[in-house]
Amino acid sequence: MIRELSSISDGVTYDFVIVGAGGAGMAAALFAAIAEKSVLLVERTEYLGGTTALSAATTWIPNSRHATKVSQDDSPERATLFLDRVVGNYGRREMRQAFLESGPMAIDTLEDHSDVHFRPYATHPDYEQEAEGATLRGRALEPLPFDGRKLGAAFDLLRPPIPEFTIFGGMMVDRTDIGHLLGLKKGLASFRHAVGILGRYGLDRLTKKRGTRLVMGNALIGRLLASLLKRDVDILVKTEVTGLLKDSSGITGLTLVRDGQTRRINARLAVISAAGGFNRSPAKRAEMLHQPVSMLSPAAPGHTGAMQDLALDLGAHYGTGSRDNAFWAPVSTRKRADGTTAVFPHFVMDRGKPGTVCVNQAGRRFVNEATSYHNFVRTMYDTNGQSPCIPAYIIADAIALQKYGLGMVRLGTKNLKPYLDDGYLIEGANIPELAAKLGVGVAALEATVADMNRYAETGVDLEFGRGSTGYHRANGDATAGGKNPNLGPIATAPYYAVKLFPGDIGAATGLATDEWAQVLGAEERPIGRLYACGNEAQSIMGGTYPGPGITIGPAITFAWRAVQHAIGAAK
Repeated sequence: MIRELSSISDGVTYDFVIVGAGGAGMAAALFAAIAEKSVLLVERTEYLGGTTALSAATTWIPNSRHATKVSQDDSPERATLFLDRVVGNYGRREMRQAFLESGPMAIDTLEDHSDVHFRPYATHPDYEQEAEGATLRGRALEPLPFDGRKLGAAFDLLRPPIPEFTIFGGMMVDRTDIGHLLGLKKGLASFRHAVGILGRYGLDRLTKKRGTRLVMGNALIGRLLASLLKRDVDILVKTEVTGLLKDSSGITGLTLVRDGQTRRINARLAVISAAGGFNRSPAKRAEMLHQPVSMLSPAAPGHTGAMQDLALDLGAHYGTGSRDNAFWAPVSTRKRADGTTAVFPHFVMDRGKPGTVCVNQAGRRFVNEATSYHNFVRTMYDTNGQSPCIPAYIIADAIALQKYGLGMVRLGTKNLKPYLDDGYLIEGANIPELAAKLGVGVAALEATVADMNRYAETGVDLEFGRGSTGYHRANGDATAGGKNPNLGPIATAPYYAVKLFPGDIGAATGLATDEWAQVLGAEERPIGRLYACGNEAQSIMGGTYPGPGITIGPAITFAWRAVQHAIGAAK
């Protein structure tokens, strides 16, 4: 139940105390509750869900019970080979093996004992398709949509989605919904689906600030919360952890503060830290991220590294050897009406679509636009010294803008004036005018566009191979009629651009842990009864980004493993 700190007795004992109510922490709390243990879940912000609530909540778990519904060609051996090829020595192989072994069991536990349910994407490829063992489908799961009305008053505790990812001021939509909305007039199935979700949203707004039909990250968090409430897990919000309690055997509990009230809470079996990592800490960003340091992140605000600092003070340490300390995505920014700044991640809706190109400040391409968002930003940093590309520019012609949108300018937008007036969207009547407004070389940009138009004619990108993998093509537009779903002419005036900056979507470097999520201290020995999972722990992917959902899949898996170890069920 949702509790006030003042209602909890000082010195009370729980079997598990979990810090951080994002996907990792809520999963850990649910696994402990399923094991019939007493659980306290502590969240420092006013909302539950963390960054998971803001995400698509794609969950990468190879060889789950759902995989064979869409694919028959995967196996543990193939998944092992794939991760060995992509991650290699950037991460510890035994951690990856623990994940591959336990991931399906974690999903089974949720599916069999809670309201958390998934389905496989029909096609959702691993990002690194060139690597041996890659698949096009079966490993990426998505949470089933959820009816937020089932949460009652607790619905208002869910972290709302990024406003720019909703439509009509608060209606959540996923890929399936977008397809039906675009096909509203093209088929009966799409018409029924679109009318159904639009009607539902209209009814919701009679009594709610936003829609209660939850998809993607809100659906996963809603399902986790519904399951926790059914099992009477105690949940605190707006509550700070101010210290960890310790004796000679390890961590024994922690101290909590809210509104001047302090409580000592004992943990009989475990304290599990799932507070999201450091990526909202300006100091740690300056210390651990690439130069020039970006301060842009669409992640949830509670990830300040405060719990990590408490663990570090007791002898824990950060993991080492990662390729990157954060997971990257190119972002654009815009001031909202309320004065806050929207940080919008450019995942798959515009980059790599026909009729678009990304250029550096010289007006030249520097990257395969259809590559993963993580690799896109890595390339921004890698090439910035050769020719500045921070910021870079994503460019689209008039047709592409209307068909696919451009960042916060949604597809089909008729009134572009607000975006043009505040400078988010830059318009040129022709390529030379656009180049002048961007401050890039006119001849260079004209040559870049001419090259892209030739590639669109032949279907072959001679510079970067855009559209050459299944991952690229899945995020293109096969209905556009071109020879390559990622390539199309940039030929219809006016032309538009949006500035792209490096941004991160979470920390990749975290506390060093063992295969059972135990936090490691001096001489790599576990600190008794202290566990970490999610972005609070060192990523098993070593700062690489092999596929969709490679943060949430391991977060859920190591939450399961932490609980199994703490209750003595580890094998």
